[in-house]
Amino acid sequence: MATKSIAGVNVEVNEEGYMTDASQWTKEIATEIAKEEGIEITDKHFEVIDYIREKVASGEGLTIRGINKSGVVDAKTFYQLFPGAPLKKATKIAGVPKPVSCI
Repeated sequence: MATKSIAGVNVEVNEEGYMTDASQWTKEIATEIAKEEGIEITDKHFEVIDYIREKVASGEGLTIRGINKSGVVDAKTFYQLFPGAPLKKATKIAGVPKPVSCI
């Protein structure tokens, strides 16, 4: 594990840059991680991130199909909000572990 300074806070991250302690997460940290990923974060991004954080906190697995069925965002919009690798980017910004389904 490594320590990385994000938004002026030292956080523990794994070798892929995912936070290892979700309790350290703040919206300011999310905004900085999003910038690193080339994303300008909006309220809609935070709606999706809040949904992801709730699902992970409750022990549920994450999939794009599940996010599509969430009522928060459809799959097309999810891909637009987090282009490239939406689930990987969204979970990284949300400060939660990368889903097992992501390679």
